[in-house]
Parts: sequence; C-alpha cells; structure tokens
Amino acid sequence: MDGIETDIPGAPHDHDACVSAALETAAELCRRQGSRLTPVRRQVLEIVWESHRPVKAYDVLARLSDHGRAAKPPTVYRALGFLIDQGLIHRIEGLNAFIGCARPNDAHTGYFLICERCRAVTEMASPRLETLLGQEAAGLGFTVKAQTVEIFGLCAACGGGR
Repeated sequence: MDGIETDIPGAPHDHDACVSAALETAAELCRRQGSRLTPVRRQVLEIVWESHRPVKAYDVLARLSDHGRAAKPPTVYRALGFLIDQGLIHRIEGLNAFIGCARPNDAHTGYFLICERCRAVTEMASPRLETLLGQEAAGLGFTVKAQTVEIFGLCAACGGGR
C-alpha cells in the first residue's frame, strides 16, 4: 500500500538480533536525551520485546520474578512509564498492554491493527492518514497534539485475508 509501512509480527527475522538492536537503540536514545536506562528499565524493555506481542504489566512483573528480580508493581509501572516517555514502547489501550516501538528514533503516530482472535498487533505508519486526520481536526478548530489509533479486526493468519 502506497505510503504505509507496517511491522508484521511473525515475519521471518533473526529475533535475537532484533531484540539486541532494540536494546542498543534504547541505550543510545537515552544517552542522547540525557536519561538513564537503568538495569530494571532495560530488563523491562527486553521483556516487552521478547515475543513481538502485547504484554501486560503483571506479565512483566512475573517475568522479572522469573529472572530473579523481586520487583513490585510500582517499579514495573514506573519503568513502563519511562519507556513510553522515551518513545521506546507503546501502550495499547484496548488491550491494556504494551508493545515495543520499532521506530523510536522517528517521531510518528501510532496506528495499530489488533487481531481480535490471536491478539497480534501490527504497527502501521501512514503519513497520509496522519495528515488527513490533522486536517479534519483543524477544520473543526481542533489542534492535534498526539494521535493513537487502534483498529480491531482479523489478521491474515486468522482469516482477515488480503
């Protein structure tokens, strides 16, 4: 589709390299922004990136415990909040979950295609759609500061087709 980029979960790739690249990008981004990617924040980011699927905060807490770190819910929520603020992860409101951001160095609007059956999430970037929504809002006298769009349906693997 012209002007639309997607990150499709499950597409063939070297997952270890993918996670490693996400962690390296996060460390560099935090260094440039003067923020600190603490060991807990780094581990939470790694857990979010483990499967390319949305992860809930309490699942992150459980995985931290599996890794031998006795964390409390506020610790996890603070780490997730930091990662969102840095643009390293996205919150998927409709699932009350979090997913890694594949393009943290690029300011972009989050358009998420969420499969109602398998819960796979695909992040889509569409400058045309962003512009159109901004123009429509401006026509109503509204200034857009941020956009997140969650679209529910079926992915190709679950019968959504193409």
